[in-house]
Amino acid sequence: MRIIAGTARNRRLQVPAGMTTRPTAQRARQTLFDMLMHAPWFGRDELEHAVVLDAFAGTGALGLEALSRGAKFATFMEGSRPGIAALQTNLRSCGMADRARLRHCDVTHPPKAPQPHTLIFLDPPYHKGLVQKGLRALWRTGWVADGALIVAETETTPLQNDAKEPEEPFQPFHAHLLPSLLAEPPELLAQRSFGAATLHIWRHDVSVKGHRPTL
Repeated sequence: MRIIAGTARNRRLQVPAGMTTRPTAQRARQTLFDMLMHAPWFGRDELEHAVVLDAFAGTGALGLEALSRGAKFATFMEGSRPGIAALQTNLRSCGMADRARLRHCDVTHPPKAPQPHTLIFLDPPYHKGLVQKGLRALWRTGWVADGALIVAETETTPLQNDAKEPEEPFQPFHAHLLPSLLAEPPELLAQRSFGAATLHIWRHDVSVKGHRPTL
């Protein structure tokens, strides 16, 4: 696995020792950053001013790619010691240790944020509801800036067949609203599937108010 573009282009990344990782595929990462660099809802200038949070970081490929392409700063959250060791190696080899912070923590129980972050990557293990749990925990502890761009990776919803019914498709959500509150889901700015993985991108908007269901 390598950095695709920017100041650390082609730099090889170390995969955490002794871990089963599911890093975002290089093709998906290329497509994602092409969108971030050129989309009317983000763009190069916003990326270069971004304070990035790479949650469930693993190799750190998403946050490191953002730093390589000019992001101002990045925090990496990882719960395993092998993951933290690999991240330290990758930051040093990419020459980015002075623009990054490592947090050895559970994303669903993060420490209080020193500052809000404007670009949030969430790439957790599948089938555990960790996008929802993680993003709400990050919001409660101050990591998610108003208007932050959220990029979440989930498993692609399987098609119905004779063997298996399709799972409920992932829906973007407002992190500051309790699940019991009703609100229109955020508008998806982009959604792309790459085999087993699907990327969902939306904007965090605290101006949206929920309401309790009418009984």
